[in-house]
Amino acid sequence: MTKIRFSALEEINKRSIINIKLPSSKISDYFGENVFDLQKMQKYLSKEAYKGVKKSIETGTRIDRRIADQIASGMKDWAISKGASHYTHWFHPLTGHTAEKHDAFLNIDQKGNSFEQFDGDLLAQQEPDASSFPHGGLRNTFEARGYTAWDPSSPAFVVGKTLCIPTIFISYTGEALDYKTPLLKSVQAIDTAATNVCHYFDKSVNKVIANLGWEQEYFLVDEALYKVRPDLALTGRTLMGHASAKDQQLNDHYFSSIPERVLEYMKDFEIEAHKLGIPIKTRHNEVAPNQFECAPIFEEVNLANDHNLLLMEIMRKVAIKHKFKVLFHEKPYAGINGSGKHNNWSLSTDTGVNLLKPGNTPKSNLQFLTFLVNIVKAVKEHSDLLRASIVSAGNQHRLGANEAPPAIISVFLGKELDAMLNHIEQKIQDKNMTADEKTELKLDIGKIPDILLDNTDRNRTSPFAFTGNRFEFRAVGSADNNAGPMVVLNTAVADQLNKFKIEVDKLIKKKNKKDEAILIVLRKYITESKAVRFEGNGYSSDWEKEAEKRGLTNIKTAHKAFEAYISKSTIDLYERNNILNKKELYSRYEIKVCEYVQKIQIESRVLGDMAINHIIPTAIKYQNVLISSARNLKEIITDEDEFKSLTESRINTIKKISEHIKQISKKVQDMINERKKGNKFDDCTDKIKIYELKVKPYFEDIRYHIDKLELIVDDEMWPLPKYRELLFNR
Repeated sequence: MTKIRFSALEEINKRSIINIKLPSSKISDYFGENVFDLQKMQKYLSKEAYKGVKKSIETGTRIDRRIADQIASGMKDWAISKGASHYTHWFHPLTGHTAEKHDAFLNIDQKGNSFEQFDGDLLAQQEPDASSFPHGGLRNTFEARGYTAWDPSSPAFVVGKTLCIPTIFISYTGEALDYKTPLLKSVQAIDTAATNVCHYFDKSVNKVIANLGWEQEYFLVDEALYKVRPDLALTGRTLMGHASAKDQQLNDHYFSSIPERVLEYMKDFEIEAHKLGIPIKTRHNEVAPNQFECAPIFEEVNLANDHNLLLMEIMRKVAIKHKFKVLFHEKPYAGINGSGKHNNWSLSTDTGVNLLKPGNTPKSNLQFLTFLVNIVKAVKEHSDLLRASIVSAGNQHRLGANEAPPAIISVFLGKELDAMLNHIEQKIQDKNMTADEKTELKLDIGKIPDILLDNTDRNRTSPFAFTGNRFEFRAVGSADNNAGPMVVLNTAVADQLNKFKIEVDKLIKKKNKKDEAILIVLRKYITESKAVRFEGNGYSSDWEKEAEKRGLTNIKTAHKAFEAYISKSTIDLYERNNILNKKELYSRYEIKVCEYVQKIQIESRVLGDMAINHIIPTAIKYQNVLISSARNLKEIITDEDEFKSLTESRINTIKKISEHIKQISKKVQDMINERKKGNKFDDCTDKIKIYELKVKPYFEDIRYHIDKLELIVDDEMWPLPKYRELLFNR
């Protein structure tokens, strides 16, 4: 292993910069060239087919078979013109990754003549084997049938020689087996609910769009070093490794000049992303060494999520070309910042209004306050479900550390907005306001544009922060599928807006004027959701105490957090909004739990193997070197006092090594015994407590002794690349 480690370092020294030839000096010249967008459709489709697919994209209406045949034919012709020979339905199973099965356009007629064929049936629906994808008890293993169905709202694209068609994935009996199906339903739910509320202020609004701007953090590590770290290769994170003397403490990596080799990698994946219509706009160094971030322009949430998953795959593929491995694990290295995927979420209308940006009049500002207050109320009511949506084995290492939002879900608004909500709460009474009160309040509301100009300093400790014209859900993990938390947020806000409209309409029927009714209900919601608003340091221990006083939950364990998926409030929320039924929610709960158990199980096995087969043998070898050295001195130095003086440090080191070896051996065996206890259960929901509370704690105990040995054993003998090598070779 030692020779392998140093040969890996030698390999890095040979790396040369790969110069990428840009397809054009202007991104706009090649942006979206591999996407079958509306512009391409106009060229390859008949007017009838173009109008049909455009209407489906805008309104969600079904495309009839005759039109589908025309679209499929045009899509095939375009794809073949781009060099495609195959097509695939591209979907998001509950693995958290994307999936695809490629079929050739090739067909043979009865006379043996070959030709390319792709019709409406093949476009609209396919039947991949569903038995091996996670289903959480929705089906038996022998029931393999599942269907993928075309999602026209996300355009098809060509990767390599394959036409990729975004689709949903459902079971034979209709249950959702993917992330996209509930996301699309949640998009429809918030569109309907928000549009209805918008009509209080503007009757011309016909559609409300949920927008997402994700920020993708990631680490890069040289491929040669990655290959000689079994823990990185098998779990995505380092299960051992002493801190480097220098890491992020000087903050000198943050926003600094991007290393040349990394910059060439960024340019390369950005070119591929831009060709696929992914609007990557930002790139920069992050806080930790070898950590970086990219971010796009905001898009409709479903398309934005497709683009994020597609980009992650592009980044993995392009990294190979540059002899890098890209790490999306939330905490690949201990002691330095991990990676998140900040979800910037907003609502806009088809009339071009951002509903989370105040306007220039009291009327438009009342609309802003209406949506702001309802969103805060939705987060308060469904905080446990929001938390559950971002919990994973990887993200659990990151959440609550001094780099990421804590387990307590709170909302940061900024002092000016917070003060305004307090003012509204105090001023409005549950009765008719006087003319003076109405005038004064409307004047106050009219001041919002001025006070919001720069009042929302970004609170990095808040899981859900208002940042001027959007909310930033910072707690999402870097490896997560954004659809999980976005479904929760869309659904919770849609449900809250529906309740709001019912309450306002009741007051209007009681002869309250519209604005007065809206303000009365808002005041009620401000009071009911006040506990979730927090303007301070979310990392402080004082906040935990304060949150407890406010009645906020602080769920730190995964097994408890996942239970939110099957709570009565969640089931009621999802069923009344037609997102997922009880059976589908229980399946997702089981999938989340099993994934957590399996990841901890894999990490436990890898850690045990590395400790027993890599670390202990190396420590014993070095210990033998010290013993041999002491014996050799005995033969040379006859004076006992002098011998004792010269060998005392060696003997102490030998004893330390023995103690660390003893502790590692014992704790690995104890960990295995706990794992065996957990494995006696067939159901993951029974295993998870043992794996989380009994198996996982051994990781830090075992690591402690391994990291101590790393400081003792001769550097040339240590079998694994160290943190200083992993973090600073690029």
